[in-house]
Amino acid sequence: MADEDLAPGVVADMTEALERGRKLQAIRIYRDSTGKGLMEAKEFVDQLIPSLVEKDPERFAGLDRKGAGCSTAVLLFATAVCSLLIFLRG
Repeated sequence: MADEDLAPGVVADMTEALERGRKLQAIRIYRDSTGKGLMEAKEFVDQLIPSLVEKDPERFAGLDRKGAGCSTAVLLFATAVCSLLIFLRG
């Protein structure tokens, strides 16, 4: 199903979810409206993001960052734990 086959309300709901940084919600909206699987929905949303950023970079500035997320949180946590261990042993 192409973007133009989606109801305008669906696209608007997905866009609003992405604007709020809720990518998983946008994927869920797509899946619920199309019946597609998780991978197809994720791929659709991943392809939608660059076009949204291109159309309105300020509104969707947070969407084009790559690599941020869980890995960043894990790295910060690991750094804090290592620092604590060094402090307690020293």
